[in-house]
Parts: sequence; structure tokens; C-alpha cells
Amino acid sequence: MWPLKPSFMSKTAKVNSSYSAKNIQVLEGLAAVRKRPGMYIGSTGAPGLHHLIWEVVDNSIDEAMAGHCDQITIKLLPDHWIEVTDNGRGIPVDIHPQKKVSALELVLSTLHAGGKFGEEDGGYKVSGGLHGVGVSVVNALSTDLIATVHRDGKIWEQRYKIGNPQNKVKAIGTTKTTGTTIAFRADDSIFETIDYEWKYIIDHIRQQTYLNKGVRIVIIDERSEEERKKDKTALPFKKNTHQFFFEGGIESYIRHINKNKEPKHESIFYTEKTVDNTIVEIALQYTGDFTESLHAFTNNITNPDGGTHVSGFRTALTRTLNTYARNKGMLKEKDGNLTGEDVREGLSTIISVKTPNPQFEGQTKAKLGNPEVKPAVESVFSEQFMIFLEEHPKDAEAIIGQCMIAAKARAAAKMARDTVLRKSALEGFTLPGKLADCSSRKPERCELYIVEGDSAGGSAKQGRDRNTQAILPLRGKVLNVERARLDKILTNNELKSLIIAMGTNIGEMFEIARLRYHKIIIMTDADVDGSHIRTLLLTLFFRYFPDLIYQGHIYVAQPPLFSIKKGKEVTWIYNETALNDYKKKFGITDEDMQVVEEETDVDAPAPEVVESKAGKSKLNIQRYKGLGEMNPEQLWETTMNPENRVLKRVTIEDAEKASETFDILMGSEVAPRKKFIQTHAKNVKNLDI
Repeated sequence: MWPLKPSFMSKTAKVNSSYSAKNIQVLEGLAAVRKRPGMYIGSTGAPGLHHLIWEVVDNSIDEAMAGHCDQITIKLLPDHWIEVTDNGRGIPVDIHPQKKVSALELVLSTLHAGGKFGEEDGGYKVSGGLHGVGVSVVNALSTDLIATVHRDGKIWEQRYKIGNPQNKVKAIGTTKTTGTTIAFRADDSIFETIDYEWKYIIDHIRQQTYLNKGVRIVIIDERSEEERKKDKTALPFKKNTHQFFFEGGIESYIRHINKNKEPKHESIFYTEKTVDNTIVEIALQYTGDFTESLHAFTNNITNPDGGTHVSGFRTALTRTLNTYARNKGMLKEKDGNLTGEDVREGLSTIISVKTPNPQFEGQTKAKLGNPEVKPAVESVFSEQFMIFLEEHPKDAEAIIGQCMIAAKARAAAKMARDTVLRKSALEGFTLPGKLADCSSRKPERCELYIVEGDSAGGSAKQGRDRNTQAILPLRGKVLNVERARLDKILTNNELKSLIIAMGTNIGEMFEIARLRYHKIIIMTDADVDGSHIRTLLLTLFFRYFPDLIYQGHIYVAQPPLFSIKKGKEVTWIYNETALNDYKKKFGITDEDMQVVEEETDVDAPAPEVVESKAGKSKLNIQRYKGLGEMNPEQLWETTMNPENRVLKRVTIEDAEKASETFDILMGSEVAPRKKFIQTHAKNVKNLDI
């Protein structure tokens, strides 16, 4: 989740008569990258910083996919340097016939230059990159970059500063090996931080190794002790190496993501086959979960929105299971067919395709668009999965049994939906009585605050902007949907009210176009109960409304923990860290300060005034345990006013990791949750029980 600050737009625009052609700025080469880095790496925060590593590693993986590399080493070096080495062929260093410079310099300093565009002349037939801007972008956003190439019996080197070559490509020694090393230091004038996170790197590289079986990736942490102390996820100082090698590929990946789940059958289905230059690789296993866990990749790039490979897989899955069940007499003539929803319940699937010319919808590569991939996946999976079912009759029986139970639950859910979520209700004619709706009917302007309890709900209703802000108070802790099917969700009053209020429906009838509020904001107390309720709601959105998260509609409000009054001036403090910073700034010690923890009441006596020894200034410091302790004006000013509030948008960067975390925290298995708590307990600084 990343904090969002309010943005403003002028209602009127003044015409500037001096605006002419001379005002049009043309940025050439890598200057455009430095001017708008977010266009190339997503952001200048921590995700964008780590994206630099992925871009360099992707080049090495391209060599691996082409069959020329089987080991990649990543080093985190002192002073924020990163070094990536592979044992591939080495980037060519000879002079490019058209550009008249070394091919190495061309790749490092020119956008859209690389081995991704000429497969017929020895370039990559399959590549993760679509636009060929990877390592040149890294160069542009680094203060320093050193490229070292082992090729043609020599060691070649070229150095750069802020994307500019400092020397010609030159031979600095001899070698009997081949490969490329790229070492770079990210530019701290561009990035918000240049401190890397060990666990973030580990998780990404683990996934890439699963997708490229037979490739060994070694990660070595050689940072200084001071740098490693800043990284709470770093290994103990003497244990600084981690390596991944998965001979089983995505079959091992399935085993990994299901490690905390209850498998419904022993054998994991796996197949790999090439159809018309497209490599199709699929692995799956059914578990006791109530939702589907599907991860799709094209040329090692994750596709959270699916695409033609997912469409082909789902069509084949439903058809194959229905055919097998009827042939074996498990489905009678009177029984209807299993639906796509039935056969996907509890299914964990990895789909990985590698195709020469991937076509993605959008720069983020979230969805694959190649039409020829759909029949390729469909034919490969249909044939191989039917063989699997025939050869593993016990596993097949367990799978069909799971699907038939899901079909019965779907029928029960449909009945519940028909009785409690009537069509008229979902169209907005019968909204929940507890919902204080807004007057605007433009979803892009409307916000829904999900508030904990009637007390906070009352303050929020009085303090809100009635034109654009709706309030839905929830009583108590909502149902944990990680352990419940859809039919049970639809009979839960609190969740039923929320689903009706949003207007999207749920399950197979979900329609994001009917969303009544483009901002859905979870606003709970800053205590253990509030965190639990927030987690329960996030579980609901992640499992049953993931598109709301992917499209940026889910937010978490940040109410203040303290108010500090100094005369007529009031300062709102949102967490303990900010309070400590405030105390340091004004020289306030713990002895100087008395924190008042009582409900705000206009008729109550004022909190005790404490005096700072440093500034001799009188301070009123009050701690708020809950939203209900604030009066409507305070709640509006601190948490709901778009000009002042701080919201965190909920995002999913790693769907597989997010699914695993929800399964650990909210699933039925106690042992993984106990281990998680024991592992992270030392990182909890302020626990309010």
C-alpha cells in the first residue's frame, strides 16, 4: 500500500499568448528517461528501484531462454552498488554497421536497441522484453555503470556516468570464458530511496527461477554492516548467500504455493509442449480452498489480467472435466454440466507460455493478446490433462468430487443470491438502511467509507461531504471469507450490506462497470481490533473482488493517533514515529509530556496542560484510541477532508505472495500462522492490546 497525497486541478485555465513552438521541448536519447522515469520503471519509489535489477536480470534470462546461459549471479555491494553476472555469450562488442559504434555502447545508451528484434539473425526468438529499453534505462537512472564482457577470448569494459560513456569499449585482459557483468549504482537524486530489500529481491528471483527450470540464480549480499542493518529483511551478517535451482520448474512452483494448503490429490499435473513456436507449460493441483489461485506468465512476465493463454486453459479445463465425468458415469444424464466456476474452486494453476512475438494490452503487459496462443494452450492442455485423468483414476475421482461439491455450493449460493440480493437491490432501488448514501450519482466522484462501529459511523455521517461521501458502518468483525463459500457470505448481514452498497454483485455475476463508488475506503481504529477488521475486509476484496484492487479502487484511511495543541494551533500526529520526531524537534522529553487518553467531549474539562522545559510552551497532548472519540469536525479535518487526509491505496505487486500471506493469516491451518507470528513478533514496536 502506497500513501496518496491529495491532488488539485484548476477549474479555469488562462491562455498564455507567449506559448509557441519554442516552448515545445524535445528530449532525445536517455534524457527522456531521466525526465520521466515513471514511464519506464513505474515509479521512483522502492518498486522502481528494484525494477532496475529486474531489467538487468531479464537480459541474462533472455540468454538462458535462448539456451546460452545456465547461471546468473546477483551481488548487493557496498555503497548501494548492484552487480549482475551471467555466463551467456556476452553482449557483442564489434562495431554496428549502421551506427558505427560498438554494439555494447549501442545497447547501453540507445532506447529500443537490443537482441529482441532480430531473431532471424541470431537474436532472441523468445524474450521477456517487448520494447528493448531495459539496460539503457538502468544506465540512464544510475550515477555510475560499468559493463564488463567476456567474449572472443578478451575481457572488454566500458564505464558510464549518468548514461554518458566515459571511454570507448576497450580490452582490459584475456579470458577463456564468456558472459556479461553489469554493475550499477542507482541515482539517489532520482529515487526516493536507494536502499534495497533482500526479501523483495529473493521473492522475485525465486519466481523467475521457477519459470526457468535448469537455471541457477545465486544472490550474494556483500553490503556493509551498516547498510544491512537498515534492511530488516537481510540475513544474519555471516549468512549472506542464497541460491535457487528448480529442476521441476513450475511443478515445483505449485508445490511451493500449496505448501500451507490441503491438497485434494497427490499427483501434480504438469505438461510442457511446443506448438507452432509457442512453448506451453502448465502445472496444477486442487486444494481445499474455496477460491482459485491462478498465475499466468508470458516470456516470464506476469499477466495479472490473464489473456488468451488463460482463456484457452479455462475452456479446455471445463470441457475436459465434463467429458471425463460423463464418460465415467460420475455425471448422470439428468445432471447439468459442471460450470467454469465449479471446476476452478480450489484450483492452483501456473500457466507459462513463451512466444516469439508477444502482444500485450498496455505498457504494463498485464494481459496477453496473441490470438494464436489460445488454440495452442487449449489443444496441449486438453490432450495432456485427459491422459493425466486416465492414468491417475484416484486423483481424477478426487478432482471430480471436489468440482461436484462446488456445483452444489453454487446452487445454494444462487438460491441465496436470489433471495437476499434481488436484482432490484443491486440496481440501487433498495440500498441498505444503515448506508448513508451521497447525493452525487457520478461514481468517479463518489467515495464509500466502510467504518467500524456505530459511534464512528455517527461522527463520519455528521462530518462528511454529503455530496460525494457515503458512510457504511459495520457492526463487529465481519465473516472471515478465507474459510467460507459464497453461499455463506451472502447470508452474512454485514457483508450483504457492503455488496449491495457497492453495486457490483459478486462471483460469476460480478460487473465492475456497476461499481457505485470509485473510492472504497476502509476506515477503522488504530488498534488490534481495527487491524483485524481491516484484514478481514482486505481478505474479502482480495478473494472475491480482486479487480477492485487491481484497478485502484480500494483505500485505507489513516486517522491520527494524537492531537497536540499549542495555544490555538493544533497539530495532528498520525503515528508513534511522527510523535517522536515532533518531540525531538521541539525538545520535549517524556517527563515533560502527559498523554491524555479519554473521550473527546465538549463539556468535559480540558486535558491537563503540560509544559516543555525546552521551549516553556504549553502543550495539550491527547491520544485517540478510536474514531468514535473524535467529534465530526475533527474526523472531517484529519481523515476525510481531501485537502488534508492521507490515504493508502491498496495494490498487489505479487499476487502469489499476497495469496500466500492471506492463506497464512486467515486460513484454517494454525501452524503456519503461529510460525508467522513468532517470526515477525520482534518487529512489532507498539502493540495495543
